[in-house]
Amino acid sequence: MSQHPLQALKNLKHLSTNHFFLIAGPCAIEGEEMAFEIAEKVSAICERLKIPYIFKGSYRKANRSRLDSFTGIGDEKALKILRKIGDQLTLPVTTDIHSVAEAAMAAAYVDILQIPAFLCRQTDLLVAAAKTGKIVNIKKGQFLSAEAMTFAVDKLRESGNEQVLLTERGTTFGYQDLVVDFRGIPVMQSFKTPVVLDCTHSLQQPNQASGVTGGKPGLIKTIAKAGIAVGADGLFIETHPNPAVAKSDGANMLPLDQLEDLLTQLLKIRMAVVS
Repeated sequence: MSQHPLQALKNLKHLSTNHFFLIAGPCAIEGEEMAFEIAEKVSAICERLKIPYIFKGSYRKANRSRLDSFTGIGDEKALKILRKIGDQLTLPVTTDIHSVAEAAMAAAYVDILQIPAFLCRQTDLLVAAAKTGKIVNIKKGQFLSAEAMTFAVDKLRESGNEQVLLTERGTTFGYQDLVVDFRGIPVMQSFKTPVVLDCTHSLQQPNQASGVTGGKPGLIKTIAKAGIAVGADGLFIETHPNPAVAKSDGANMLPLDQLEDLLTQLLKIRMAVVS
């Protein structure tokens, strides 16, 4: 790989350092004020710590347990908020897509397209994302081995797009839990693509009888530290000022006021690993 895929992002700072990069933001765009609050605070933290930062937020939540679950504030409205954050804060932004038709639509507003884990084998979706020319971040399916993700990468590259990231987000363990197999990080790095560890979705507890996904947010710091120790290139962390009132995935988000301390600890681990 001649260059890091994220070098295509002109507004991504500090990538040439030994630091990991961070993808962080709310699970879903709940409104402009909330989104800007998170983006501004995380951006300021990352600027101080010299961590490359990408803002994330889902413009629509397509994978919900119940019909009455929050799905979004409207596609165009949420996408415009993402683009506004990118423009006003000079940040790269990312969101997930769920169908072929959404690829070109979302690509007009964001810098990186994310493929959800459940959809990582959908050939038409991967090809459509690749053909937008955007960086594509593919989340590893909870049902796949790390080795199997080489085929998802191949689909993008054979469609003319070399700008690929892979994200580890846990593997299904029984019916209502996930575990992270950290061996998968170097395995996926062997495909010559940076690997991100999703520290929050990896701690989900799906398929709860209530129809609302649970989580183990108390282990976010543990998962993040382990990921950096084994050499993850980036971290994915969903964060919110008050996860208890978040409209989506509040059960496994990191409180925003805990982020800076965690990142400071992670930088110490990173420097120990690369020294």
